[in-house]
This record gives sequence, structure tokens and C-alpha cells, in this order.
Amino acid sequence: QAILREGLEDVAQFFKGHGSCRLPLSPSLLVKGIVPRDCSYFNSNAVPLKLSFQNVDPLGENIRVIFKCGDDLRQDMLTLQMIRIMNKIWVQEGLDMRMVIFRCFSTGRGRGMVEMIPNAETLRKIQVEHGVTGSFKDRPLADWLQKHNPEEDEYEKAVENFIYSCAGCCVATYVLGICDRHNDNIMLKTTGHMFHIDFGRFLGHAQMFGNIKRDRAPFVFTSDMAYVINGGDKPSSRFHDFVDLCCQAYNLIRKHTHLFLNLLGLMLSCGIPELSDLEDLKYVYDALRPQDSDADATTYFTRLIESSLGSVATKLNFFIHNLAQMKFTGSDARPTLSFAPRTHTLKTSGRIRDVFLCRHERVFNPSKGYTYVVKVQRDNPGEVTFVQRTFEEFQELHNKLRLLFPSSLLPSFPSRFVIGRSRGEAVAERRKEELNGYIWHLIHAAPEVAECDLIYTFFHPLPRDEKAAGTNLTPKPADATWARSLGKVGGEVKLSISYKNNKLFIMVMHIRGLPLLQDGNDPDPYVKTYLLPDPQKTTKRKTKVARKTCNPTYNEMLVYDGIPRGDLEQRELRLSVLSEEGFWENILLGEVGIRLRDLDLAQEKMGWFALGSRGHGTL
Repeated sequence: QAILREGLEDVAQFFKGHGSCRLPLSPSLLVKGIVPRDCSYFNSNAVPLKLSFQNVDPLGENIRVIFKCGDDLRQDMLTLQMIRIMNKIWVQEGLDMRMVIFRCFSTGRGRGMVEMIPNAETLRKIQVEHGVTGSFKDRPLADWLQKHNPEEDEYEKAVENFIYSCAGCCVATYVLGICDRHNDNIMLKTTGHMFHIDFGRFLGHAQMFGNIKRDRAPFVFTSDMAYVINGGDKPSSRFHDFVDLCCQAYNLIRKHTHLFLNLLGLMLSCGIPELSDLEDLKYVYDALRPQDSDADATTYFTRLIESSLGSVATKLNFFIHNLAQMKFTGSDARPTLSFAPRTHTLKTSGRIRDVFLCRHERVFNPSKGYTYVVKVQRDNPGEVTFVQRTFEEFQELHNKLRLLFPSSLLPSFPSRFVIGRSRGEAVAERRKEELNGYIWHLIHAAPEVAECDLIYTFFHPLPRDEKAAGTNLTPKPADATWARSLGKVGGEVKLSISYKNNKLFIMVMHIRGLPLLQDGNDPDPYVKTYLLPDPQKTTKRKTKVARKTCNPTYNEMLVYDGIPRGDLEQRELRLSVLSEEGFWENILLGEVGIRLRDLDLAQEKMGWFALGSRGHGTL
């Protein structure tokens, strides 16, 4: 801090002597002074500075930049340039991935400036709002976006931005082999745009712990990101869109493999340690797999998404980083509630006279469970408000209060653990009584507790409360925002069918809207196909089994070889979707028959086919 103050005084003297200057980051940025109170430093290894400059334009905002010393920013510049080229390729092909690409400029050996993106936060700061183990939880990102986008249409737009930008980041970071990915190197804007920063390691040069690579997954794609995309903890049709986006973006970049190899090849002699020989170029060649067909590459990238989503190592890496950063956290930082966009106080809101938990209500969005309606009465006569809070939000309030006050000043909190179904009606009713006692004791606790900002923020109406006050809360499924009603019992299957060199290619892509099993559980679906007539059952082909989902993604290619075109005209493709039942007979979820003579297989046919009982399918 002392070194920072001395340096800022030198910068202030520079501006006294020169009046104004253009920032090296961009010649269009003209500044006339430094704003010391808005300057600080980050806690990463190189301890970069966050600097705020006065804009010469009196109507312009202060210009914030990061100054780094100790990192070779030429590598960051090169990485950002590659991502910029990828983005241009996507846009030229009509695919806007909503990428956030910031400026970066190396001003000397091991030093330079980086643009700061406004209204953005690191994933670590978002996750630790839910505690140090926030990186293991699914809801932090969705709750944070909901907090900053309270209106339904705003939130939908933010989720859409998230899906596109997340898909672009997955492809770009995989192709360029960007490593050292932890939750302080990934940022999220309030508008839903996700982007990566700090490209100190690329082309697969991962940081090592002994003989173990720190970056174990192909790229960073975690369950909390999937939660935002799905609108809950179960796969939805929106996840299909995300996978399709990733595969489409990946295949578009693969068409320009030579361009990226040539550009990176030109930089071999520039002295960047991680781009120094042909092995580094081979990493990009292997990642782009130019020898594969688009269908093979689609299957390959789908498996990478599944591998990344199933990686515990990424979340563990995030958690370790959370622990490492705890020692840098200032002790004067006051705890805040993750679901409240701003802090409220007794002075700003008015004294609370009484609170009463009226009832519980079943909710389906963003996930299934119960919410509790609390009546809040203030000293001002007639001022009564109703707020809705979940059990998890009550628990977060209690945990944050424990950081501020000794347990002796706080009432005991109801147990989270219950025997049997934790979301049952009986449990919700029992918790209602326990929570009612808890909040009554909280309001009648010692003044330093009862009048603290956390409690006044908790009981202050959120945008969702104000919206609910004038509407009837009709339960709707978590997927209602995105998935249209299919009106068919068996759901739909998305196929890509093509014929070439006496081979029939059937790409099983996605299924949406499968029925639940009779016991109310999600099925374990897989796809089975036959080419009829087939008395000997020699044409059976199967996909892998997807676990516990009504909206599975496969992207698997089923191939029938040695079928002449004349023979093809007489065949029917019979496709069945079944749920694997272990020792019992597998359950039929839906099937479709497709007469191949009805399809013009001179070119690829792609689309959704309705599943039902036996009958001929329509595209």
C-alpha cells in the first residue's frame, strides 16, 4: 500500500507537468490526472495495479486500467488476437457468440496495460458469496444473474448471453490450450457475458503439482454454469442449444486450421517461451483435428463437454484457490446476502415492529421446492409488506449473522437435515413453525442484532417480492421459459441423416420432452435403431445410456455400411427410445418409423422427429 501511494504521487506530479497524455492502451483515450482513492492492487502473484485516470472529456467517466509488471503481456496480446480472429470467423458465418474481447498492450519487457471491463465480477467473488465452499454449489451464478436482472425478460436475455459467450469461451480456450484456469481468471458481466482473463499459460503448458497437471479438464465448464443454462439442476432443451453452439463454433474454426497454424508459426521466433518450437504448433493441430469430418468432430467435442462437466478436479481447484485467497481478504469487509442487490438499514427502511411467517408455497422455478411468505410490519401505520424467502436464504442469513455476533446472542436455527424427502409438504409445514419462532426471536434479540443491516436487508422487499405482490403465483416447470409444449407423449428426437458411398449415416443428436417413468423418476434413456425389414436382427445399433434425464444429448453416429441406393429405397429406419432398467425389462419411451424413400438423401437431412407409438414419423 505504501509503495502504491508513492507511485501515485509520482504520476500526479507527471500530470502537473504535462497536463494530459494519451494512454498506450488506445490512442483514443486522453487523460489528465490520476484518481488515488479509486486505485488499488490485486492479490495475484504479479500484484497488478488497478488504476483510475481522469478523462479529459468532462462528460466522460473515469478510465480504469490494469498495469501489470512481471508477466510477458505479448502472450496475452497474441492470445486475445487469436480469439478476436475466431470471433470474426464466427460473425462472418452468421454466428454471434457475444464474446467480450478487451484491449491489452505490452509497453516494455514484462510490463503493460490491460483494459478493465466495467460491471464484471470474478467467479470467485460470486461463488464465495455462498461461503468458501461456494465453488461446489450449483446456484451461485444463477442467483447472481437473477439479482442483477430481476425482471424476467432481463434475466432471459442475460441467460442467452451466458449460453453464447460460455460456448465461445469453451471452444477458444480448448483450441488455444489456455491453462491456469481458476475462478479468479474467469469473469461474468451483469449482462450475462462470460469471459476469461490472464493468459499467462497457453498451448497446453499447464501448471504442475509434482507430476499432476493442475488443469485436468479439457476446459472449464462446471455444474453451476450448466445450472444457468438449464434453468435448474436437470438437463433441458436449452442445453441442447448450448452443445450445438459449441460444436458449430468448433467446426467453423476447424475449417481455418491452416490460418491459425500459419499465424502462430510466424511467431515462433519472437521469444515467447511457450511458443518456441513445432511441438507447440502441434498442440493446436491436434486440438483442431483437421483430419476429422464435421460429424466426427461434433461427437468428439460433445464428449469433451461431458468430460469437463463431470470433472471434480475443476471445482476442487476453485476451492483451493478460495482458501488461498482468504488470507488476503480484509477483516473490515462486512458480510452481505448473496440474493440482495443492495444493503438496507433501519434508517433507510424504517423500524420493523413485527414479522410473521404466514404460509409456504410450492415453487418450480428456478428449481423445485418451497418458499416461505413473511409478513413484515413497520412502525409506520399501515406499512405492511410481504417477502418470499427459501429455507436456504434463511440459512444464509443465520450463517452471515454468526460471522458478526457470538452464538449466545442468536437464536438457534432449525436443522437442515430431515429424514425422508427433504422437500415434502410435511417438512415444509414443520419448517414453517420452526422458522416463525426463529425470526420472532431474531426481531426481539439484543438491539445490535435486531437492528443490524443484515436483518433489515433480509426483510426488505426484493424485485421478485414486488412482482409477486400483484400476481397469482402459478407453479410452472423450470423449463417453461425455454421449452415449448410438445403436445406429444413420447417427446421428440433430433437426427441428422445422410447417405454417401453406399453408407447410411444416422447422427442421433438430442431428445427432448421424454415422459417420466411411472414411479415419477427420470428415465435412463438410450436409442436403438433397426433397418427394416430385418428378420435376423442384424441391423441393430445402439447409443450409450444417458443417466436420469428427460432431455438427453448424444451426438453419436450410427453407420450402416454396404447398402446400395436401390436397396435403401425399400428400407425403413425404426428408431426406439428405451429406459435401461437393470435386471428388469427395459421400458419403451417412444419410437418412430422413417421411410427412407420419403427423404431426399442426396443431401443431409436434419430435424426433429416426433416420438410416439408405432407409426411413421414426420420431420
